[in-house]
Amino acid sequence: MLLLKAPPERSPLPPTRVVVPAGESRAINVNAGQILRIEANEAGATAAMFAFSRSNPDIYMSVHHTRVFSNSYVLQAGMRIVSNRRRALMVLGKDSIGRHDLLLPASTTAFLEANGYAGQTGCVESVAKIVAEEGLTPPKLPDPINLFMHADLHQDGSIEPKANATRAGDFVACRVVADMTFVVSACCTGIAGNDTPGMLELATAEELIEL
Repeated sequence: MLLLKAPPERSPLPPTRVVVPAGESRAINVNAGQILRIEANEAGATAAMFAFSRSNPDIYMSVHHTRVFSNSYVLQAGMRIVSNRRRALMVLGKDSIGRHDLLLPASTTAFLEANGYAGQTGCVESVAKIVAEEGLTPPKLPDPINLFMHADLHQDGSIEPKANATRAGDFVACRVVADMTFVVSACCTGIAGNDTPGMLELATAEELIEL
């Protein structure tokens, strides 16, 4: 069941689809009441997800506030993903894999070059380019929610990224409750076991059955 559904004050919109090539980023606009589906088209793919309000440039999806709001560092079905003002933006409704990260930052080109991934564009630079092209002016580029990744947090405070278990066709579907622009990156993470970029597909619809 996809929660937080309220009748939208608009006419139904047709489904949309956007392909994110491996190593690149793309944007998709999602209106309040729609479902956003993010699918891994290749095994081992990861998806760094960012979101920005279309009505207020100061509001963006905040992984830090989401952790505090939910009192969890594990993204689970039914969990509300919130903004930097602690207001719900979306809720995770369907999830075929259940392995997502709320702890690790996005890669940068400098980080990748320093760790043996020369020639690959970092997630930060790739997403910043798309944000600028979309005319978005957030106060900063926040940390992402890393879909299809998982990291364990140990009692001594250490973070242990786990090997990627994503299969082609794995997906998440969220009900979005505010008009947002999502930017999703398929760039290299530079994290061992999660460092093979894979193609993604983004899709929107009024109901999951349309996707």
